[in-house]
Amino acid sequence: MDSDSWPTDQWPTDESVNRWWQEGFTEGADPEYEEQILPMAAAHLDGATRILDVGTGEGQLARLAARLPDKPQTVIGLDPTKAQLDVAVERAGGPAYALASAHALPFPDASFDAVVACLVFEHVDDADTAIAEVGRVLEPGGRFLFFLNHPLLQAPGSGWVDDQILMEQYWRIGPYLPEEKSLEEVEKGILLPFIHRPLSRYVNALASAGLLVTRMEEPAPPPGFLARAHEYVEAAAFPRLLFMRAEKLGT
Repeated sequence: MDSDSWPTDQWPTDESVNRWWQEGFTEGADPEYEEQILPMAAAHLDGATRILDVGTGEGQLARLAARLPDKPQTVIGLDPTKAQLDVAVERAGGPAYALASAHALPFPDASFDAVVACLVFEHVDDADTAIAEVGRVLEPGGRFLFFLNHPLLQAPGSGWVDDQILMEQYWRIGPYLPEEKSLEEVEKGILLPFIHRPLSRYVNALASAGLLVTRMEEPAPPPGFLARAHEYVEAAAFPRLLFMRAEKLGT
């Protein structure tokens, strides 16, 4: 598939892709979500009252937000794919849902005090516009929770190398600086568009949107993931995930 033919800011609509996501990344199905992403999101959403989950998929993070102890007044999950939202609505759990893309959020300025995007922007074509939209809908002092595949250590072509000739083991880093669109085979026969960008692109876009990075984490892969991915155990010192918390400037 030619990368130029991808729908802008659109999750693939192929039913097998939707089913793969809905089955593989719902509650209890994925150890990286259960042991790492969801606890981090809950901790950084603490005290938020109006929450937007951009790229909600089948709604797992939105449902988590709706269950927070402080019971937020508003939780909205947004996704550009109707098939995902249909399942999110079926699974209920408290959030409302909206069909829209990240580069045109259908909300007034300063509508939310927290926005979260989890492993979404790697599939968003116009990241600058989407991040600007996050900044627009956040109120001053609001927080943006930004989860990414680690742009450096998970760049295309990166991976653990066990060189039996040189008797060396190391983490190979693929081309990092060039932005690249590719199709990633996430499971046999299931291809997803993936856009690699260097970290500076995201940080500069956050700054342009008035979003100041106040926290950054590069957690090691959690035990549940390593138990399933034995080939990754030797490379466990290299993070798969990057998390940034950014806060909207202004008063």
